[in-house]
Amino acid sequence: MSAVAKLAAEHLPTHRLPDEGLDPELTRQLITAELYLDSEPMRNLATFVTTWMEPDAQRLIAENNHRNFIDHAEYPQTAEIEQRCIRIIADLFNAPGKTTGCRTQGSSEAIMLGALNLKWKWKERQEAASKPTDKPNLIFGGDVHVVWDKFCRYFDVEPRIVPLSDGKYTIDADDVKPFIDENTIGVAAVVGTTFTGHADDVEGINDMLVELKNSGGPDVPLHIDGASGGFVWPFLYPQEKWDFRLEQVRSINASGHKFGLVFPGVGWLVFREEDDLCKDLVFMENYLGKEDATFTLNFSTGSSMLLAQYYQFVRLGRSGYSGVMHLMQANANELASRIKATGYFDLIDEGNPQLPLVAFKLNKDYGFDEFDIAGSLSARRGWMVPAYTLPPNAEDVTVLRALVKETFTYTMVEALAADIEEACTTLMETGGLHELQRKHLVKTNPAI
Repeated sequence: MSAVAKLAAEHLPTHRLPDEGLDPELTRQLITAELYLDSEPMRNLATFVTTWMEPDAQRLIAENNHRNFIDHAEYPQTAEIEQRCIRIIADLFNAPGKTTGCRTQGSSEAIMLGALNLKWKWKERQEAASKPTDKPNLIFGGDVHVVWDKFCRYFDVEPRIVPLSDGKYTIDADDVKPFIDENTIGVAAVVGTTFTGHADDVEGINDMLVELKNSGGPDVPLHIDGASGGFVWPFLYPQEKWDFRLEQVRSINASGHKFGLVFPGVGWLVFREEDDLCKDLVFMENYLGKEDATFTLNFSTGSSMLLAQYYQFVRLGRSGYSGVMHLMQANANELASRIKATGYFDLIDEGNPQLPLVAFKLNKDYGFDEFDIAGSLSARRGWMVPAYTLPPNAEDVTVLRALVKETFTYTMVEALAADIEEACTTLMETGGLHELQRKHLVKTNPAI
């Protein structure tokens, strides 16, 4: 039997370990063949996660997959590189002085740790004032990632969710203020929402919180969810104040594996000052002969993506990151212009600071919807352009979103725009999938 035939005849185990193993080359080929059933990452315009790194970065990753990050006694230089990254990111976010932070698996862990710190710092303030600590609440908008809801449920905090509305997909000071009381552990504001790519009015919320504090009200800190925007705003919108330049911003999370330009998974949590981290959340452990301070939900984890993050910092520098961000923004602007020119769509919050993406929706009822377009694009050329409804109270709004990353070339912009227009033209003739299904039901069941 030929190698190809043997490959096709093998059945991968799905429920139990096989009695005998296969040779390594055949094993790799079988798994690789199965992965062809997945979509092509380069055409995945839904994911914020980095899907390409240059060969030298990939080599560095491969050479360090075996290195356990948590073993600081055995790998002290890896621990030093983590601290370098934290200092670099703190500087990027305009921290005023000596700070602290940690590397995480991604922004989900960073948010859990950052929000836990908000809760414990609030507890400290309440106990110092001889006030109860049994009813903490956290304020955030409907534009946040689901991890914020998870935190509240997992760690027994009341979520006070600021609703959105049709035409208003981020939150501001006027939205937040009515939700605040002495049990508010903090406000979470998003820079670069996953829904439309825009930012909450962080400066306005900060100014309101400062005024509230100075007038004798509660001292409510701000945590910035910069999972997507933390590595974008410093380069595309340096004049925008959203970071440690604002008084109430005490902690920021960012995803290295999004616009930090690193494969998953690495995230970052950085505090404004050392004192902003609650000391009761830091564990001192004597592990493998060295006493270390740990602030993490995980323990053992690989070092490769941390080192890949440092590689990108050294390799690109400020000018390199700025160049990548401006390239993505230029292609996103071109794609937005071409999509708008089709006449079928409105852009979401056009002209406001935004991640390198295009969020758009149909400008009227054409007999098909955004889900029909997404399905057509997938069928035509394998484009993964997500269609989804916005959070409450804007769930009546359906949008399409195309993320533009550094591998999304000008030629791909032209191709996607043409495919979107062709999809709309075809759907105008055939009707949408939902409409076709309705016609079929009527034909087969006259009672409908």
